[in-house]
Amino acid sequence: MSKPVKDLIMRDYRDKLGDIEDVTVISLRGVDANRNNAIRVGMESKDIHFTMIRNNLFLRAFEGTSLETLEPVLTGSNVVAYGGESVVEVAREIVRLAKEHEEIQLKGAILDAMLFEGDAGVRKLSEYPTKDEAIAQDVTLILGPGRKLVGAVKGPGGRLAGILKAIEDKLEKGEEIAKV
Repeated sequence: MSKPVKDLIMRDYRDKLGDIEDVTVISLRGVDANRNNAIRVGMESKDIHFTMIRNNLFLRAFEGTSLETLEPVLTGSNVVAYGGESVVEVAREIVRLAKEHEEIQLKGAILDAMLFEGDAGVRKLSEYPTKDEAIAQDVTLILGPGRKLVGAVKGPGGRLAGILKAIEDKLEKGEEIAKV
């Protein structure tokens, strides 16, 4: 392959992935063309994109970035999956796909420059919370003690308000209030 063609391929990788630093690597070897197209169309509807890569050119294109940590998993025929809201969402969809299509091989993933290697790594990553889920968990943890405090204050205060309301109603009706 000539140098201009290699440069063109590397530029295409950089254009497609842009500044994406978190991806999942899979192998679609053994998946026939019709199912491959169906998989890709299904993933496109979820804003998840697949790019078939040439390993050495991919590594050269992203030299000096967090994507170069994928080197140990880039053997054989590979597809880089990226997009969605996060790489965790991509990993979840890929794991779901691998259950439906046993030919799909999970090779690895990268999140915040940390490599999740092999099938076990991708499955482990798919169990992580997405950014939105993590934020929701944090908010729940932060608000939990406040809710308990409000409940503790509101309980006796609510009873006191009920007693005062009963006294007020009796006084308005002209009834006498008994001493306790």
